[in-house]
Amino acid sequence: MRAAVVEKYGPPEVVQIRDLPLPRVAAKSVLVRVAATAVTSGDARIRGANFPDGFGTLSRLALGFRGPRRTVLGGVFSGTIEALGAKVTGFAVGEEVCGMTGISMGCHAQYVVAPATKLAPKPATVSHDQAAGLLFGGSAALHFLRVAGTGPGSTVLVNGASGAIGTNAVQLAKHLGATVTAVTSGRNAELVEALGADDVIDYTRTPLAGIGRRFDVVLDNVGSLDRRTARRLLTENGTALLAVASLGDNLVARGNVKAGVAPERAEAFAYLLSLVASRDLRVIVDEVMDLDDIQQAHRRVDTGHKVGNLVVRC
Repeated sequence: MRAAVVEKYGPPEVVQIRDLPLPRVAAKSVLVRVAATAVTSGDARIRGANFPDGFGTLSRLALGFRGPRRTVLGGVFSGTIEALGAKVTGFAVGEEVCGMTGISMGCHAQYVVAPATKLAPKPATVSHDQAAGLLFGGSAALHFLRVAGTGPGSTVLVNGASGAIGTNAVQLAKHLGATVTAVTSGRNAELVEALGADDVIDYTRTPLAGIGRRFDVVLDNVGSLDRRTARRLLTENGTALLAVASLGDNLVARGNVKAGVAPERAEAFAYLLSLVASRDLRVIVDEVMDLDDIQQAHRRVDTGHKVGNLVVRC
């Protein structure tokens, strides 16, 4: 199979297309022919060893010192089941599915092996591009909003509203009945308004510290807030959610400040897919590329100006 391989940390040019053997199918896993995957901010951080503050040594211990031990990156896929492990039930060869692979990665390839527990059937009305572009940002946004108890009457601030997590968070918060203030650049204001934002703040003109308002939920998707600055934006019973946080904030976030990694749950995938199928959730795709153009995809993510999701067809 053809795969995008990263053998050492570095710029986008370290990503090379290689021919690799098909991955082995374990008893509780399935082999999926990948139709589409996504290049996320997480993939770009791993490739470039650009880890959040304090995570450098820990990340290299976990992932590899000179380069990733798992040389095929990518944690999101949508495709067709090619083979089933001996103990897999509930799925069939030829079925269209999507899912995530967590720290096992391996999705930037023509085939990937994934645990059956992390699969969701793909509705016929949802394209592979949409499914691949949905799961990373959608599942993270849904998790954090649920942690904060977002519901009718909540006021929500989404910092980084035009990215993969942000575009989903704006829509999901509105779906949950909240009033949403979106923070993004001026060039993306029209997009986030179309997604349902009640108010848009251009961070190039108004710094977060100068907003002068407080919110029940503050979701930071870009790492420009820490536990102290986020708390200053909260109402008395509000909750701050740091989707991109330093090691220090991850270790000491307590009470009304939450940090950490969103879990990958098939139940959440199925719920998000149902919203896309019913047209209650739009998947925002910055660009769709071929596997041969994956270096370009990494360059686009590295700019920090990707809008929504960047999809790669395998």
